[in-house]
Amino acid sequence: MPHYETFEYDVLVIGAGGAGLRAAIEASAAGVRVGLVCKSLLGKAHTVMAEGGIAAALANVDERDNWKVHFADTMRGGQYVNQWRMVELHAKEAPDRVRELEAWGAVFDRTKDGRILQRHFGGHKYPRLAHVGDRTGLEMIRTLQDHGVHQGIDVHMEHTILSLVKDGDRVVGAFGYERERGRFKIFRAKAIVLATGGIGRAYKITSNSWEYTGDGHALAYDAGAELIDMEFVQFHPTGMVWPPSVMGILVTEGVRGEGGILTNKEGKRFMFDAIPENYRSQTADNEEEGWRYCQGHKDARRPPELLTRDHVSRCIVREIKEGRGSPHGGVFLDISWIKQKLPNAAEHIKRKLPSMYHQFKQLADIDITEQPMEVGPTTHYIMGGVRVDPDTQMTRLPGLFAAGECAAGINGANRLGGNSLSDLLVFGKRAGEFAAKFAKENQHGPVEREKIDTVAREALAPFESRDRESENPYAIQKDLQETMQDLVGIVRHETEMREALERIDKFKSRAEKAAVTGNREYNPGWHTALDLDNLLIVSEAITRAALERKESRGAQFREDYPHKDERFGSVNTIISKAANGSMEIRLEPLPEMPDHLKQVIEENR
Repeated sequence: MPHYETFEYDVLVIGAGGAGLRAAIEASAAGVRVGLVCKSLLGKAHTVMAEGGIAAALANVDERDNWKVHFADTMRGGQYVNQWRMVELHAKEAPDRVRELEAWGAVFDRTKDGRILQRHFGGHKYPRLAHVGDRTGLEMIRTLQDHGVHQGIDVHMEHTILSLVKDGDRVVGAFGYERERGRFKIFRAKAIVLATGGIGRAYKITSNSWEYTGDGHALAYDAGAELIDMEFVQFHPTGMVWPPSVMGILVTEGVRGEGGILTNKEGKRFMFDAIPENYRSQTADNEEEGWRYCQGHKDARRPPELLTRDHVSRCIVREIKEGRGSPHGGVFLDISWIKQKLPNAAEHIKRKLPSMYHQFKQLADIDITEQPMEVGPTTHYIMGGVRVDPDTQMTRLPGLFAAGECAAGINGANRLGGNSLSDLLVFGKRAGEFAAKFAKENQHGPVEREKIDTVAREALAPFESRDRESENPYAIQKDLQETMQDLVGIVRHETEMREALERIDKFKSRAEKAAVTGNREYNPGWHTALDLDNLLIVSEAITRAALERKESRGAQFREDYPHKDERFGSVNTIISKAANGSMEIRLEPLPEMPDHLKQVIEENR
C-alpha cells in the first residue's frame, strides 16, 4: 500500500481567502490546533481582487444608517429568498467585524474628522462601504494574514483537496495533493471549514481567478451535504471587454459610486430608461441629482447606475443586443465626465480609484481620467452554495462547516456589492468559533484507507488514458465554459438549458477519458483534469436549479418566464446527491420570518 504523509489537526480550514483566514484566526484563538490548506500561495486568494469596500452600517457618513436599514436593503436586494437569520446576524455584526479589522491594523480611507470613510454602492440606501481606495480586499487579506501569522496556524500552500473523509455521516478529514510535486496527503481533523470561494471558471467570461472551480461546493455535495439556490449566479455589470486578453477582469462598482455613468454608442445615458417601480422613489431622475448623491448630499437620490447588479447587467445586455453597444461588444463607462464638475478631477480619480487607473492604463492603454472605458457583464459571484445553519455555519454533516462564497443563504437571489466582504468576516468568524467548539467536544474519527486508495487511483487515471479516444482536459473545460456562457448565462430559456444538460452529460463521458502526458510533478494539465469533476458538478447544479425555478427573480432571468411568480417567492431550491449518484432537486419553503423583522422591512421600504 502506498504511504501518504498524514497531518492531524483539531480544525482544518480549506481556503485562505477572507473567510478561511478569519475562520482559522477564530479557531486558533479558541485554543485548538488549526491547519490551513490553500490552492495557491498564501496572499493570492481571490479576495485580494475585491475592490469596492466592506458593507457595514457604521453610520460614519450618514447618521441615519443602522443595522435595520442594512437588513432591509439586503433582503430587498435578495428578493426575499434570503435566509433571514443570516441577514440579521450579518447586519448586526458587520460593524464590529470592521472595527476589529481596523484594530488589527487595516488602514481605511478616512473622513475629515478621522473616522472610517464609507462610499455609495448599488442597492444600499446610504453610503455604507468602508474602503481603502479600490484595493479593499488586498488590505483585508494583508491585515488578516499579518494577524494570523502570530496565531500558530500551520499553512499548506499550493495544495488541492480531492475528497472529504467520512466516518458514517461525520466528516473526519480530507485527502488531497501537493500541486508542485503531486504527492498525496491525508489531513485528519475533528472539524473542517470549507472556504473555497466560487464557481466563476465554469463560465467563459469571468472576473474570478483560476482557483474558482467550485471545489468547496463539489466536495460538500459529494460528501452528502446539500446545496441551495445554485440558479442565482451574479453577473457583475462591468468587466473589461477589450482587449481580448483581459476580457472579464472586474471594473469595480466604486467607479459608479464615485460618479461614473453608463452610456451607449450614441452617448445616451440609458439607465434612466429602465428604473424598476420598487426602486423609483429612491432613484434620481436627472443627472444633477445623481451627481449630488455621489458627492454625499443626503437629500439626493442615487443614480440609476447604482441599482442592483442584475438589473444593470440586463440593461447593458439590452443595449448591446439592440445594436447600441460599443465597438467591442460592450457599453461605455465614463468617469472622465466629472471634469465638468470638479476642477481637479484627474487627481481626484487617481486618488479614489488608483487600481482602476493603472489597470486600464497598463492593460488597455486608456487613461480613464480622459477617456471612457468599454465594459460588459462578467460572471462574478454565486449566491448559491452549501447549505449551512445560520448561527453555527455547520452543514447537515456533523463536523463540516462552510463560510464565504461557497456557503449560501445570506444573499438570496442577488448579492449587494460590499456584502461579500462583510459576509467573509462575520461568518468566517462564526464558522471558526463553532468548528473549534465542535472539535473540543469530539475526538478524531477513523480514516478508511481503502476509500482513500480509491480516490488516489481515480486521481491518477488521466495518466493511464492514452489511447486514441483520449481527450484533452483543456478542450473539455473550454467547451464547458462556452456552453455555460451561451446557454445558462444572463438570459435563460428552457430549451437552451435542456441542451446544456445534454452537453454536460457528454462532457462527463469525455472527462472520464481525459488524458495527460508527463508525470505528477509540475503538471498543470493534470490539475485541469482534476478540476473538471468539480466544474461539471456545479454546472449541472446551476442548470437544474435554473430549470426548476420557473420565474425571473434577482440574478435569474428566464426569457420564457419573464416575471416573478409568488409560488417561488418563499422557497429555496435544494440539491443533494442521491444514493445512485444522480443529482436530486426539490423545493423547500423558507423558515417563517419573525414579526419584528417583518416590521423592520416595512419601516425601511
